[in-house]
Amino acid sequence: MKRILILIAIITLVTGSLFAEEAVLIDFTLLAADMDSDNGTARQNEHTLMDFSRNPRFVGSFTQEQKDVMKTSLAIENWEVLLASSAQTVTNMTRSFTREAESKEHGTVMGVRIHFPVEPHNSWAVIKPPFEIPAFEPASDDSDGINGPSRFEEGYGVIKNVGTIKSIAVNVYGLNFPHRLLTLIIDRDGNQKKMEMGFLNFDGWGQLIWENPAYIQEVRNRDLRLYPLYPEAMPFIKFAGFEIQRDASKVGGNFITYFKDVNVIYDKAVLDTERDIDDEGLWHIIQDRENARKTWEMERFGQNQILRYLESEKQAKEPPFNSPDRESQQD
Repeated sequence: MKRILILIAIITLVTGSLFAEEAVLIDFTLLAADMDSDNGTARQNEHTLMDFSRNPRFVGSFTQEQKDVMKTSLAIENWEVLLASSAQTVTNMTRSFTREAESKEHGTVMGVRIHFPVEPHNSWAVIKPPFEIPAFEPASDDSDGINGPSRFEEGYGVIKNVGTIKSIAVNVYGLNFPHRLLTLIIDRDGNQKKMEMGFLNFDGWGQLIWENPAYIQEVRNRDLRLYPLYPEAMPFIKFAGFEIQRDASKVGGNFITYFKDVNVIYDKAVLDTERDIDDEGLWHIIQDRENARKTWEMERFGQNQILRYLESEKQAKEPPFNSPDRESQQD
């Protein structure tokens, strides 16, 4: 009887260790601009800097000056605010952006300003990173990002070996706005999922939590199956952004909020074990799949950066007719 009780205790301990894995999906306090640009102003985050000009497609097509603008990072002010099509007026788009904000409690956090339509109809806005965060980006020149930690893990947008998600928590600053917050993530298969966190109608820092209604805590009630280990046993999630939903009956116009981080509690997909054969090192299935995604993202982003650069070069540089600067030039 005593042996049975000891065995039950061991099984309970081992089973319990399979659950309650907690990790930071993204921490905006790590994304402050810390890399100087040509004019001495910090605009990029060095840890997350991506050089999209390395794409072979751009080798002979563009000048070095144009290639220099094909670099970006997850620095807070590089994030985009995408408005619903019905809300994409000049006024709304120019008044919707992200900024670094200094918090007395947390340091540098992400500040978001969104200008919703003032008319009484439903609307939404998505706060998204400047590029899709790569899941297996090497952390250094001598790593591959597959067998070890990748550059965007540990608070920079990626968590690996994620099975079933139990809950997600967002540390967010509310200003009594009656808008709904959703967290967006992308899984291994490229599917985007939305988790409803709740409403932002509170004052100050708070934690909005999404609990998975389909999560089964009791192991004996789970549907136990065997799945192929490679290459399917390397699931991950990556952060895709936030969505703010404004109801037609609620206030429009300016909306302000701040984000500190996103945390996830999840089951491991597989236990950490020593494998006899390096499957990925032999077959490269996951790496080839991720490289194809990365190439597509490099082409898309690099082309967008070039178009923005060319448009800025064509933009009128003269001050407006009623500008004080124009008057001083005439004097």
